[in-house]
Amino acid sequence: MSAQPPEGQRRLRRVAIDEVAASAPTPIDRATLDSAREITESVRTGGEAALRSHAERLDGLAPGAPMVLGKEELARAAASVPEETLALLERVAGRIRAFALAQRGALTALEVAVPGGRAGHDVEPVAAAGCYAPGGRYPLPSSVLMTAVTARAGGVERVIVASPAPDPVTLAAAHVARADQFLCVGGAQAVAAMSYGVPGLVEPVALVVGPGNRWVTAAKQIVYGAVGIDLPAGPSELVVLADETANPDLIAADLLAQAEHDPDARPALITTDPTLPDRVETCLMRRLGELPTREVASAALAHGFVAVADSMEAALKAVDELAPEHLQLCVGDPRSAKASLKHFGAAFLGERSAEVFGDYGAGPNHVLPTGGAARYSGGLSVFTFLRVRTWLELDSVKETGEDARDLAELERLSGHARAAEARLGSS
Repeated sequence: MSAQPPEGQRRLRRVAIDEVAASAPTPIDRATLDSAREITESVRTGGEAALRSHAERLDGLAPGAPMVLGKEELARAAASVPEETLALLERVAGRIRAFALAQRGALTALEVAVPGGRAGHDVEPVAAAGCYAPGGRYPLPSSVLMTAVTARAGGVERVIVASPAPDPVTLAAAHVARADQFLCVGGAQAVAAMSYGVPGLVEPVALVVGPGNRWVTAAKQIVYGAVGIDLPAGPSELVVLADETANPDLIAADLLAQAEHDPDARPALITTDPTLPDRVETCLMRRLGELPTREVASAALAHGFVAVADSMEAALKAVDELAPEHLQLCVGDPRSAKASLKHFGAAFLGERSAEVFGDYGAGPNHVLPTGGAARYSGGLSVFTFLRVRTWLELDSVKETGEDARDLAELERLSGHARAAEARLGSS
């Protein structure tokens, strides 16, 4: 058996199970919000010059380099990557598209009878969407596919992708996703450009989606109202719920996979097996020493924790209190555990169903709510890009009109009452 790590060398801090809720991520801090607001406002008012200034300062955009690429440039990038890379992007895009189209088929137009006529709803996509993909630390063509392919599956007419310092593979992913434009800008400045538009460069969109760091998340919060947004999708979170059946080495691998995303990522383990944390720590230390991204992963592990529960009921309660973005269920009966939980962005059932397969295109989307937002939001899906619009058509208004008149009078809104009354004589 491997030696257990000394307490001073543990990578994950230990917390009591009843202290887990206090370990939940905090909202975007005031300094980040203020910084993002300055940037978004300067792009809104300063246009292309302001956008270029921020892109050169924050994204490493070369002076004079194009900020926007069109379909021809994306096609050239796709032609420049190896054939096997392009085939990989096409396969993953195909799985994302198939899942999104299946979801789209679950939401259809509706028509029902109501007193005196008919009512219903239509389902229509937004006209234009801006899809953000992180790219500052690592190129993330997977996020391009997750957002832009899903937008197209929903029927969005105009799709813009934004990501800083894109490499040819990221541009090829935008081509595979059939994006119309690529904005070679990141951060709050990209969110502002897509939201408000940049005269002569980018037309404003109706909806901005995609994951990002805390400045991206803050900017989406700031522009909401001018445009729609999907959800808070900030630094990555993973909670592994494990019992005595779990494999400590696989848990360590999954925790590090999330930790390497961002120094602000939050990997956590909640378990009913008191021997598991030390065994996971041993595996973590070994794997971390071999990991090329260990500097980032080590910083993220400092934000994580491990908690031991004396029962599965207590463990499940702690998970629900966190409402994590990703939930890996390494337990003997993962379906039962999932059925007992209310709040998570996406669940991965069993050790074979690693969260990494969700990241890389098994089908469901990897853009998920963070910071506890899973209490009120689901992940990005084809539904994000759709609007359900209701309609009403009445041939007779006797019953409906009388009730509308009477309720309006209760509320002392005489204009409403008179508008209803005016139609009663023709019923």
